[in-house]
Amino acid sequence: MGLNLTAAGLAVIGLGAALAGSYQLGRSAAPAAAVAAAAPAAVAASGPQTQGKVGADPSQKFTHFRVGNKNVKRIFVDGDTVWVGTSGGAVRYDTKTDEYKLYDTKSGLLSNGVFYVGRIGERIGVGTYGGGLALLDAATQKWDTYNVPEGLGDAFVYDVLKAKNGDLWIATWSGVNRIKGGDLKDRSKWELHTVESTKGGLPNDWVYGLAEGQNGDIWLGTEGGLALYKEGGWTNWNHAKGLGAPYERVKDHIDFKTDPAKVSEHHAKQKQEMGLQKVDVAYNPNYIVALAVDAQGVVWTGTWGGGLSRYDGKAWKHYTVTEGLPGNHVFMLNIDAKGQLWVGTNNGLARFKGEGGFEVMTTADGLFNNTVFSMATARDGTLWIGSFGGVAKVKPS
Repeated sequence: MGLNLTAAGLAVIGLGAALAGSYQLGRSAAPAAAVAAAAPAAVAASGPQTQGKVGADPSQKFTHFRVGNKNVKRIFVDGDTVWVGTSGGAVRYDTKTDEYKLYDTKSGLLSNGVFYVGRIGERIGVGTYGGGLALLDAATQKWDTYNVPEGLGDAFVYDVLKAKNGDLWIATWSGVNRIKGGDLKDRSKWELHTVESTKGGLPNDWVYGLAEGQNGDIWLGTEGGLALYKEGGWTNWNHAKGLGAPYERVKDHIDFKTDPAKVSEHHAKQKQEMGLQKVDVAYNPNYIVALAVDAQGVVWTGTWGGGLSRYDGKAWKHYTVTEGLPGNHVFMLNIDAKGQLWVGTNNGLARFKGEGGFEVMTTADGLFNNTVFSMATARDGTLWIGSFGGVAKVKPS
């Protein structure tokens, strides 16, 4: 079922040759999938650019922003500015002027791979793949970088959370940092929590997602399950305790056939711990790729092949392709200002309709690509949806 968003054409825009390899503006009344595959070129840039202006048509229902052969792992809407975090740097796009600027290693980042982008106090923070956490000074356009020497658990930063009490949490691939009061400059305020330091309370050191629940509870999605930090104590859940749909329920809808356990000792050990040695496809229900907590305190987790899981504090419930989810690999969860849950999967974007199932958007409805890694919603309800190769901007109905 579509989202009834196919009434208009769309523009396809390259955000600079430095990202896309070509700078193109195309318009077509064809379906989104056809335009994404081959947009008619209307404008071409003369050479590589890291900043400039695009020609978005405000009358179009959809706009596609190309970023080339790269993943869009995070999108952050900051008023009239949209930040697009890609595997080739972070792009700042001004929706009022259509001006963009690329921030990468040439402009001060230590790595072009961006997992996280968001506001941390008065500055924009970027969590990178191997380059630590970088904070942008808007006035000087210079970056302050926090890495392992400053107390960071690992140079790979996947998520950042500013808690209501002022604490800053940083998810890394070697545990999670907690900076009391958010005072990054004071080394004495830095803590690092790992499997070892929490005596197994944190189920895995590869931490992918952070979310604040009710009463200041901190939820953590890891490659080994879900963890809760509450009043100084740790609790966790894995597949044996209800996380992720059983293999028998999803085995007919595992689209990724390459099993990471065949090429990684780390993943092979995980499969062995779960007793899944005979499962040779991409299925790991303990691996939480996406995490969100709604206003009622319900925890939502997106798993690697095990679909979407819901935990209300008492029991788990699972949603898979059988229940209308477009894909069982869940890469993104977003709860918008209205409390609506959006689910990005390997086969499209889904809007959760309660027990009524899911409403699904694909390239036929305006997505750039059906593999959805990131999403943000603007104040006017505009959807910004990131995938492999580009971003779809979809106006509300």
